[in-house]
Amino acid sequence: MKKFLILCSLFILSFAPNIRAEEISLAANAKSAIIIEPTTETILFEKNSHEKLHPASMTKMMSMLLVMEAIEDKTLSWDEMVTVSENASSMGGSQILLETGEKMSVYDLFKGVAVASGNDAVVALAERIAGSKEEFVKRMNKRARELDLKDTNFKNPHGLDDANHYSSAYDMAMIALELSKHEKIFEFTSIYEDYLRKGTDKEIWLVNTNKLVKFYDGVDGFKTGYTKEAGYCLTATAKKNGMRVITVVMGEEDNKVRNTETTQMLDYAFANYKLDTIVSKNTILQKKEIDRGKKKYVSLVPMKDITTLHKISEKSKKIDYTLDINSIKAPVKKGDIVGKITVTENGKKERQMNITVKESVEKANILDLYLRFLSEIISGDISI
Repeated sequence: MKKFLILCSLFILSFAPNIRAEEISLAANAKSAIIIEPTTETILFEKNSHEKLHPASMTKMMSMLLVMEAIEDKTLSWDEMVTVSENASSMGGSQILLETGEKMSVYDLFKGVAVASGNDAVVALAERIAGSKEEFVKRMNKRARELDLKDTNFKNPHGLDDANHYSSAYDMAMIALELSKHEKIFEFTSIYEDYLRKGTDKEIWLVNTNKLVKFYDGVDGFKTGYTKEAGYCLTATAKKNGMRVITVVMGEEDNKVRNTETTQMLDYAFANYKLDTIVSKNTILQKKEIDRGKKKYVSLVPMKDITTLHKISEKSKKIDYTLDINSIKAPVKKGDIVGKITVTENGKKERQMNITVKESVEKANILDLYLRFLSEIISGDISI
């Protein structure tokens, strides 16, 4: 397949290096911790980030990810009513007090998971999606392998302690990163308080287990966790000035320390780092001729914003990017990959993003091609 290469350059601030725990006083009481900027996947700070530990209810982030993906695949819908099994209703730990045989919408069950960390709610959703809790756990582990999470093994969808149920701060951050790609998740994880079965005699008040949603400006997720083995854990995310940050702490001694150290990590990230957009997802990179399209040319754009992260105190460095464009043949849809954009710093490849078309173009029929031919003759674009 024929490709075209374009080189572009600009000056922008340098990529941020990883900071190790011994270089800065953060998460001093946590067994492990990490800060990551999700668009560049840059680690801003880490402490024992690959140590395998019990993740407690942070496990539910993977469960929520599978629910979101089922919704997008249209194998599940928000308004579908799920019948609660005896297995789901009998779950211990945090719950939303589901009863055997009760019917509740996927939307409300998901809210019960995201806000109140309902073990009963997550098992009800798991059974609906996969047929059984055990089969759902297989899907959780399969998805973990697809995300190249090497420190993770799930034994259940809720996070209650099991000797072979473990993950790491790094892996939890990567699950949160993947979950953050589904914007609707924040509709749930940003709720501080709400109700289920409102107006009935079984009304239940939900209060978010992640208190930072209310008390830290910009926090809109993700998930707390606590068991005796895991200690107090929290995967948090906040967005300020166009930059999102994900933090994880595991094995904290109590929820106050957990929240304080997470707050300090967020403060550090927002005070020291800035996100710049190299190329916006709305930027037209090139206009490309399409073979047999109803339109002769189509505009090419990045699949998403291309950003670079830098320390606020650092001087500017030269950033290059190249476009590698495929030949395009109609029909082509918005979202189809038609090339790559590669970002480099000082000749070193940093990352690569997909390029798509700005609008879909259908395949031309013989009449379309004939009329275009006549139009180009009349306009003088071609001669015969």
